[in-house]
Amino acid sequence: MKTYTVAVVGALGVVGSAMIEILEEQNFPVKEFIPLDQADQVGKEVVFRGEKIKVKEATKGAFEGIDFAFFSAGGEASLELAPIAVEEGCVVIDNSSAWRMDPNVPLVIPEVNSHDLDWHHGIIANPNCSTIQMLVALKPIHDVYTIKRIVVSTYQAVSGSGKSAMEELQMQTQDLSQGIAPLVEVYPHQIAYNAIPHIDVFQNNGYTKEELKMVQETHKILDSAIKVSPTAVRIPVITGHAESINVETEKPFNIEAVKRLLEKSPGITLWDAPEKNRYPMPLDAAGKDEVFVGRIRRDDTLENGLNLWVVSDNLRKGAALNAIQIGLTLIHKTIGK
Repeated sequence: MKTYTVAVVGALGVVGSAMIEILEEQNFPVKEFIPLDQADQVGKEVVFRGEKIKVKEATKGAFEGIDFAFFSAGGEASLELAPIAVEEGCVVIDNSSAWRMDPNVPLVIPEVNSHDLDWHHGIIANPNCSTIQMLVALKPIHDVYTIKRIVVSTYQAVSGSGKSAMEELQMQTQDLSQGIAPLVEVYPHQIAYNAIPHIDVFQNNGYTKEELKMVQETHKILDSAIKVSPTAVRIPVITGHAESINVETEKPFNIEAVKRLLEKSPGITLWDAPEKNRYPMPLDAAGKDEVFVGRIRRDDTLENGLNLWVVSDNLRKGAALNAIQIGLTLIHKTIGK
């Protein structure tokens, strides 16, 4: 099997570290691994397949000879460096929001729209974490019953905001247990023992950018005709996003048929036995690759209404794993030609 020279840009970040781990777990055909990051991180080390490798600077010239570059270094870095990487012969799979809505860049979830990889021009965008798990769960339902409308509320872990947010939650929890007033820096309010209905920047229409991403990305990936009404909430959980999803379909459905459909669909694990207290939670999803679905029930206020509860590890399927799966799917498509 052909092997490839692979780079992770932002190798020392939370998602970059997960990408390195998952490259190993998924047996990505790596010939040589090159960790890249910003200039002040040069010389630090990461471990890949038991070998310590020094970090190099992500800059012009660094991508020569690299086949795949997995970017998780933020939007500004992606806007600057991704075109350079492509010019130097690299395929870029970018985890930031920088390229997602560019009409010339495919936005891909392999279980949902791998066919869009066929028209990439060197850059492929990884969707938002909340969009990924939602559409993995809804794609099989849409294929059979045609979804007209989605109402989704997300309950998102702090790891989606990076290492500083994870540390702040842990520190606030510790301080509050000792009667100390907690320091609030990462979020506009205390996150420990709280829920904040505010992720990203509010827009003029009252929605946040995080919420609008779910609308726009659903339209680009799945179907532009679907109406989407989102609310995004940050909760005091380290890893694992949860979503309460209500959908309205054009065609009538049978609940047991929907469960069977989800059970056999790729990337999904069905946990739906409420009589045994069996339903997915962030603790169950942390460190796992699947999208977990449960609490499946009819919404009797609609003619064809359906409720689902969807949970996934936001650092894995919501970010790093999906990116690696894009690369593997691209390789398999190339081999198949």
